[in-house]
Amino acid sequence: MAGGDDDAAWYIGTMPDKPFDVPLVDRSRIDPKYRRQEVAYSGPEAPGTIVVDIDKRHLALVQEGGTALQYGVGVGKAGFSWKGDARIGRKGVWPDWSPTTTMVSLNPGIERSRKGGIDNPLGARALYLYQGNRDTMFRIHGTNEPWSIGEQMSSGCVRMLNEDIVDLFERVPVGARVVVKRSSKYRA
Repeated sequence: MAGGDDDAAWYIGTMPDKPFDVPLVDRSRIDPKYRRQEVAYSGPEAPGTIVVDIDKRHLALVQEGGTALQYGVGVGKAGFSWKGDARIGRKGVWPDWSPTTTMVSLNPGIERSRKGGIDNPLGARALYLYQGNRDTMFRIHGTNEPWSIGEQMSSGCVRMLNEDIVDLFERVPVGARVVVKRSSKYRA
């Protein structure tokens, strides 16, 4: 599915935010399995842990009492995904974007940076994934392409609807554990 000339049809309004309002997606256009919802959770991770299931295109924030908040996500295209344990090393509000060295090597004409804003690929918020003190260059972030939720098309990051990343951003602190899982069936 693509946005194209019909991008505006994806939006139904805005949510107040600073310095930009967050565009709200018409959730009827999102497959119900990718809509934010509370679900039963029986995994071994402690409450407060973010668990990304690349195969299912879901991100779960583990809660107390055997539940999780589950969000639909877009994931890395073949050859661009990541899996493993990390932590949130920092958080960004309407962050600036710049391509990774891999993105530049594959597309030398790519834009070298973009200020935070509505048209920024990172969207309204970003959670920067670190291992130890090293930035992995992978992010959990918003998107200005809501049709990418449930798809395998990013450069490796985990994309969320902007209103969903704002919700998650408010719920998790810097230092929160992140587990990214992927089975061998997934085209890495």
